[in-house]
Amino acid sequence: MGLSNKKEEQLRDMPIIKAQITKSKDGRFIIHRTTITHIKPVNYFKAVMEDSEPEEEIISEEEIQTALNA
Repeated sequence: MGLSNKKEEQLRDMPIIKAQITKSKDGRFIIHRTTITHIKPVNYFKAVMEDSEPEEEIISEEEIQTALNA
């Protein structure tokens, strides 16, 4: 059973959260780093800054991966 369109939309809008746990070079500490990535179209931020309604823009999976790898 696949996801509904509404659920897919919700998942697309969620931030990408990555956790990384490493040990310090001297071995005395554990370093837990959490990265939260939000991907929003530039039009969204322009609308927020201008305090108006943003134009809806569809972002492809390829554009998301390109933004993450930049």
